Formats: sequence, structure tokens, C-alpha cells
Amino acid sequence: MGATGQTTQGGDGTEPYDSDDEESAAVLRTIGRIVKTCRERKGLTQAELGAAIGYSEEQVSSVERGRRAPSETFLEKADRVLEAGGLIAGLKKDAEEARYPKKVRDLAKLESKAVELCAYANSVVHGLLQTTEYARALYGMRRPPFTEEEIEHLVAARLGRQEIFDRQPAPVFSFVLEEVTLRRPLGGRMVMRKQLEHLLGVGRRRNVEIQVMPTDREDHAGLAGSLQLLRLEEGDTVGHNEVQLTNRLISHPRELQILEIRYGIIRAQALTPRESLAFIEKVLGET
Repeated sequence: MGATGQTTQGGDGTEPYDSDDEESAAVLRTIGRIVKTCRERKGLTQAELGAAIGYSEEQVSSVERGRRAPSETFLEKADRVLEAGGLIAGLKKDAEEARYPKKVRDLAKLESKAVELCAYANSVVHGLLQTTEYARALYGMRRPPFTEEEIEHLVAARLGRQEIFDRQPAPVFSFVLEEVTLRRPLGGRMVMRKQLEHLLGVGRRRNVEIQVMPTDREDHAGLAGSLQLLRLEEGDTVGHNEVQLTNRLISHPRELQILEIRYGIIRAQALTPRESLAFIEKVLGET
């Protein structure tokens, strides 16, 4: 049965946090209670703790109330000042994950179990292939706009998902990118040059195939939009689809069959991986 939900586009788009992310809120409340307990045990006020670690009283209060995800620096300094013996500093991973939108966390969990990932991107470079600068430029273009803090959190979440490339045993990756994703100068010329160089580097990995779908193709099976298929280690397959304001995980057998058929045809219509790397080099030389 397919699962639908709004917000964060994990592959390519720039949609925001899930406003009803109770899981994340619960983690932040727990972190806040631990910080507060350690502070009170030490006999410090919020203002005194803030002064000791370089944060305002309001920032300390927000963390303790679970309204703000503390940074690594906050947690490390608080642990030292409150002599928590690593209790507070040990919360860094939990705090970092709580910063990420729920849809990103859910997608990252599925990706971590994938033995094969297949994706077709039709408007921008796929999220797993984006550089920091490219991702930041995309989030910066979002309307209505994100705050700077939201942009940094979302960029960090996107880059965090890219750790899948270093997983062992290594999954197999297949990406098909529309030619326009290579030529649209999002973020400016230098951002795009760095993005193209990154694609060449990733595309030369033995477990990664990147293909380009030329604009001049007269027959195209991907006109319905981007798609992603994750084949999991348990043997199941999950689809992922994104459109305006909607992020959908797909598990219905009939829908998966359609996506698999379409992706197979898309790959056949695109340039081969070798031809695609040569094409990306050509575009890089023109950029």
C-alpha cells in the first residue's frame, strides 16, 4: 500500500520540515530535560550557563524547552561546564538527527537498507549527487523562502544522506539525469562547474552508473516526472516519487511494476554510462 505525506522532498526538491514531526519533538524535549537536570544539579541559572558557554539565556531556555535543536558546540560546552561526564555531549547524534525533517530521516533509513538504488531526475541534479553549494543554491531559491538556519539544516540533511556511497558492502547505483539538469546554471557558473566535476568523480566509481537523457530524444518514457526505486536487502522494493508539495513512498506491487517498466525504458533511451561521462565532460568544457 502506498504511503503519502507532505513536506521535505528528499531526492531533488526543496520542501521544508514536517510540522507534525512528533518523533523529532520528543527527542528535543528529552535532550532539554537532560540539560536542565544537569544545570540545576550544578546550581546554575539559565543565564549563568549561557554566559559560561557563550550562548544567550533565551537560547538555553529554548533548548531546555525542546524548542531548539542544540548544536554540537552547545552540547560539548554544556557537558564540560556542567561536568556531565559525556552525558550531554553523547546526545550530539540524537540532536543532529532531530534537526532533519522526518521525510528525510525516513528516506535515509530506507536508503541505508538498499542494495540497489535507481533514480531518474528530470529538473535538477538528484539529491544524492548534489554538492554543498548546489544544494544550498536550490534551498535558497525556495518560495516562500527558508530562513538561513533552515537552509543549513536541510543542506546538512541532504549531505548526510550521501554517506550511503561509503557504505560497505557498497550498494549499486543507477542515475538518469535529464540534459537540462547539466545545463541549467543554478547557483551560477562556478557552482555548476563544481557540480559537473562532482558528477564525473561519482560517475567513475565502479558501483555507480550515471546516464544522461539528451533533450533531442523523440521518444521519452519519463515525461510523467522523476522517480526513484530502492531495492532493499530483505528483497523488497520501494518506490519514491516527488511532485509539488508531495513526497510519496510507494510499495503497491502494481505501481512498483509500472515504475520499474518505465525506468528500464528510460535507461534504454538515455546515453550509455560511457557516453554520458563524455557528454558531462563536454558540458563542463562549455560551462
